Amino acid sequence: MSPPARACSMLVATLLIAAASSTPSRAEPMLTRGIGITSCEKLAPDIKPAEGLNHQPNYLLFYWVQGYISAANIYLLNEYTDFVDLAEVDEKTILQLVLDYCKANPDKKPISAIDKFIRDAKKVEAKESDAFDPWEH
Repeated sequence: MSPPARACSMLVATLLIAAASSTPSRAEPMLTRGIGITSCEKLAPDIKPAEGLNHQPNYLLFYWVQGYISAANIYLLNEYTDFVDLAEVDEKTILQLVLDYCKANPDKKPISAIDKFIRDAKKVEAKESDAFDPWEH
């Protein structure tokens, strides 16, 4: 066997041994995922409130926020019998809120601004009978 062929065979053998002996890597479990946990430093330059939902980063963020607040509403309804009225959550407010927060806090994530928004938002009172378990059949 020629020296280059021998070197190639050794490299292939080394890679096969390494692959066989390595344990499969497993990512850490995630509770929340999406544009809302992107760094503010990365996201802020892409948010353009004046363009509304005609700008892709804007609508990705806004629709993520709607889903996030919807999930929070299940908790709020079941724990406190109130919720954030999503009809009152408009794209101009959310986009500007996130942009302002991210400009002031480039080292943070937009989810923190949305969490504060949820805490501070006027809540709609509900009856205890309105609470539900979405996974109950």
